[in-house]
Order: sequence, then C-alpha cells, then structure tokens
Amino acid sequence: MITDSRPAAPAPPRLRREVRHAGLVAALVLLALVGLVTRPDNFATSANLVGVLALASTIGVITVGMTFVIIGGGIDLSVGALMALASVWATTLATQSYGPAVMVLCAVLVGTGAGLVNGLLISYGRLVPFIATLAMLVAARGLAQRMSDRRTQLVRPENDAIEALSTGRILGLPPVVFVFAAVAAAGWVLLNRTTFGRRTFAVGGNPEAARLAGIDVRRHTLLLYALSGLCCGIAAIIIMARTTTGSSTHGDLYELDAIAAVIIGGTLLTGGRGSLVGSILGVLVFTLITNLFILNGLQTSDQLIAKGAIIVAAVLLQRRGLRTPT
Repeated sequence: MITDSRPAAPAPPRLRREVRHAGLVAALVLLALVGLVTRPDNFATSANLVGVLALASTIGVITVGMTFVIIGGGIDLSVGALMALASVWATTLATQSYGPAVMVLCAVLVGTGAGLVNGLLISYGRLVPFIATLAMLVAARGLAQRMSDRRTQLVRPENDAIEALSTGRILGLPPVVFVFAAVAAAGWVLLNRTTFGRRTFAVGGNPEAARLAGIDVRRHTLLLYALSGLCCGIAAIIIMARTTTGSSTHGDLYELDAIAAVIIGGTLLTGGRGSLVGSILGVLVFTLITNLFILNGLQTSDQLIAKGAIIVAAVLLQRRGLRTPT
C-alpha cells in the first residue's frame, strides 16, 4: 500500500490572515478582561475607553501610512519626527495668525513634502530606505527644535477649532476618532480596491517583476513615501488637538510603535504581503497595553520590555510561517 508522505500544503494567505485577525481580536478581549480584573473601577469607564481611542487615533493614522510603505518593500523611521515638525510648523505665530484652516493645510503640506523628500532620496537617489529615513528623522527633529527654539508652542485661543477636534463629541466620541476611522477606511479601499493597492503588493513582492509588468517602480515608491508623509501631517493635526501644543518632542518612538503594530498585524517586513485591518488591530492592542500599564502604575520601562517581547514573538511567528514547506 502506497501512502503519500508529502507534507500538507500551507493554508492559503487569506485563511492565515483571517486566523491572525481572530488572534488579535482574542488578544484584545483578553487584555480587556485583565483590565476589568485588575482595575474594575477605572478601566471600564467611558472616559478611559474614549481616552484609549483618542490615543490610538494618533499612532493609528501614522500606522496606515507605514502599512503601505512596508507592504511596498520599504521602511520609514522618520514618521514620529515628521509629525513633530508638522506640529511645530503649524503652531508658529505666523501660521496661526491665518486661522485653523491654514494650520491644518500647513501640517498636511509639511508632512507630505517631507515624505516626498524621502521618496526622492530612495527611489531616484538610490538610497537604502533605512538610511534615508533615518537621516530624515534626525534632520526633522533638528529643524523642529530650531523652529521652536526647543520650546512648546501653544495653540492660540482664537484657533479653538483645532482643540474642538479633541474636546467636542460626535455620538459620544471626539472627532479625532472619526478622523482616524476615515483615514483607515480610505486606506483600506486604496489598498484593496484600486490599481494603486495592487501595484503596492507587486512592487513589494518583486520589484523587478513589477517593472517588467509595466509598473513605474520608482514613481510608485515616491508616492508611497508621500502617502506616509501625508498621514504624518494628519497625525500632527490630531496631536495638536489633543495637547493644544506643537512640540519637537511629539511622536517620540512613534516609528517603533507603528512598525510594531504593522508587524503583529501580519504584514511581512520583506514586503509584498500585509493587511491594513491587522495593522489597526495591532494599534489597538498596543494602545490597550499602554493603558493597562498606566492604570496599574507600572513603569514605562516594563511597558517597553513587554512591547519588545511582542515584536520578537511576532517576527518569529512570521519566519516560521515563511518556512512552512510547500
């Protein structure tokens, strides 16, 4: 009797993605149960849950752009610094004197412009994404410090429309949460229902094959980093609304949080495969972990150690999945 000794074929990518999403939802439920057990009086309050969503909004918008960049085979270490630079530029007295609409436009243009510089250096200057965005991280922080003279710049009272994005309520939630939801929804449609999204997967999976298929890889890479910069500009508006300030210290280590959320959401660091839904779930997981650490009075160092362990575990699981025999 002859038996087939070949190893079973791996699960299709869509099934693996759905399993990972289910695992992240289970992690959110488990973290919520931990919060209910350890801090029953504080965790389940409406103020705390709204605070969690507001905090997730800032890093979540950045993560949307980061997801596109990583799926496209790149990396962006400058996102936190770009958000800080956009917030400082938008809160200078010269900009604020023109009103909140100009402040919003300034933040978006600064973020997008810096993203375009990243894209130009990488796609046409042939720089490695790690080096190009690391240089932008340093330069953007330095420029933000120079512009603000290392001081925190307050949003002036006459521009209270900016603050209203955080203090106002729509269906019981601050408008910044709906801004995050709108960016995430637009990102999902762009990634999964448009030619741009299909080209992003193609460029990240095999740039040479994408080029032979007629895709302008350099131009597409430029657009990916511009999109990441745009998300940084929108995140700057959210952080200005939440803190009523522009500061060169905004967004410290946000690049690591965004990359971590993308990784545990199932996006490959090598590019070509990923999920925006998974990235958003990853943002919620990390935000909830941060909230639980704060509520339980644990140190920031312990929080960073926990996040590091989660990142390592996620990467190991990815490598194990990639080594599954076909």
